[in-house]
Amino acid sequence: MKRVLVVDDDATLRMALTRYLEKRGYAVQSASSGVEALTVFEQDPPDLVVSDVMMPEMDGLEFCRRLRASRSGQLVPFIFLSSRGEVDARIQGHSMGADDYLIKPFEPKELLAKIEAQLERSRRFHSEIVRLIQRSPGEESVTQSPSPQPEPLPLTPAEEKVFWEVVQGFTNKQIGDRLFVSPRTVQTHLSNILSKLELENRSQLVRYAFERGFKPPVEKTSDRET
Repeated sequence: MKRVLVVDDDATLRMALTRYLEKRGYAVQSASSGVEALTVFEQDPPDLVVSDVMMPEMDGLEFCRRLRASRSGQLVPFIFLSSRGEVDARIQGHSMGADDYLIKPFEPKELLAKIEAQLERSRRFHSEIVRLIQRSPGEESVTQSPSPQPEPLPLTPAEEKVFWEVVQGFTNKQIGDRLFVSPRTVQTHLSNILSKLELENRSQLVRYAFERGFKPPVEKTSDRET
């Protein structure tokens, strides 16, 4: 079940969107400001964020900027909701890192279509990365020499498990479910991994694995953390 974080200071709209999306099979988290949303995101990162722009404490633009500046928020699809429909306002939203922009008032089914499109785009991105990483040697050019074995990862066994899960495109929540640990523990391991490998975010980690010839091992149930 995909998880959506809805951020809006309008409690009525927030509740209506929550009910609408839950009826269509989504798990919904909610927050009334950017400050609260950052806390919710850190505790349990969602698969996608829908956020209002004009909010007290911290508006949506600053929330998006901070999210994109964090390691765990780099690649999460982000959709803005706003009553400001001017071109400059939309441009500002995209410049902060938003993937889409919907003007209020809107039809819920249009938001649903945008959510599904962004999640599908994210799924295709991760699938292509996994395909490239798992590409068999027979697909390589016969004129190329065999690639040398990659250097061992400077990670603990637990960190290495998280490394492979991230490379395959799983979210912190999904990794936690697969390894039987909390999303917060996953994020701690991921932060350690990025620090040890001197990387900034998940996309750099995936590129690191691909460029060095790392391929995910065959999964075994006994390998999961208990």
